[in-house]
Amino acid sequence: MERIILAHGSGGRLSHQLVQEIFQKHLSNAYLNQMNDATWLPGSENIAITTDSFVVSPLFFRGGNIGKLAVCGTINDLAVSGAQPRYLTLAVILEEGFLLSDLERIVQSIATTSQMAGVPIVCGDTKVVERGSADKIFINTTGIGALQERSVGPQYIRPGDYVLINGTIGDHGVAILADREGLEFETPVTSDCAPLNHLIDEFYMPGVHCMRDPTRGGVGTTLNELARQGQVSMILEEEKLPLHPGVAGACGMLGLEPLYLANEGKVLAIVAPDAVEEVLTRMRNHPLGRDAAIIGRVEAADPGLVLLKTPLGGKRIVGMLEGEHLPRIC
Repeated sequence: MERIILAHGSGGRLSHQLVQEIFQKHLSNAYLNQMNDATWLPGSENIAITTDSFVVSPLFFRGGNIGKLAVCGTINDLAVSGAQPRYLTLAVILEEGFLLSDLERIVQSIATTSQMAGVPIVCGDTKVVERGSADKIFINTTGIGALQERSVGPQYIRPGDYVLINGTIGDHGVAILADREGLEFETPVTSDCAPLNHLIDEFYMPGVHCMRDPTRGGVGTTLNELARQGQVSMILEEEKLPLHPGVAGACGMLGLEPLYLANEGKVLAIVAPDAVEEVLTRMRNHPLGRDAAIIGRVEAADPGLVLLKTPLGGKRIVGMLEGEHLPRIC
């Protein structure tokens, strides 16, 4: 393959190859090679840092817009890495001709979401490019967080741990698809876009071994990453996957796999057996965790694999996302 294709931005296998074979190959260092949602930096400051860019289309969708998404995405990457999000930067690339009224709506949403999360925007940058050089607006946010006494990461995952999620999967992906294509489902779907830092503060306790937000590539791809990094396998139970009726209907009608649909307000938590019931209760006590569920378990056999147990008792392999499920999802 000689050129970039859309699938390189899917969060799936080609995205991982691109990072490893181009960026990591030339930029490799001890910090970058952590390959987590946020990088822990050494020293007395004990900080974590992450950065993300947002090119979602359409800009406004049921449940949010590109501004809200940019704030939530970066805050969530810090929170699932065990850090307390403290500050955000904001960089905006605008295309000539973009409506000022739409820009103000987006910035107002950024302000509202950052205030709700308690994470202020502390610096930024704006660039304008000629008409046709971009698609209306692109946003980059960088987040800085304070590390807490939370030892979380793939290296802490152990056989016997349980896999939890705080609610229904695939909501963001279906909401974007519906607005982009003008689809109407019997049960409307709203994006789950939300900052997760307060929810994580609520449920975190010793025994939470790893957290990750399953954005691009969905739950299936994210768990594949964790299984490979932790050298374990994951067994999911299809009947326990929480699905919004509208998402289930869309997947049935369009032939989509919900495990590969993007989420923007969900956290996967890998939890020790002796802590799982308490963590589940704490999740359900928070508005963003009312539909929390145990969806699987960690095993030692077949390290690196994610398997889905069907209602009939069979198992099938859930690999990393291949190709492009839905471009420009975030």
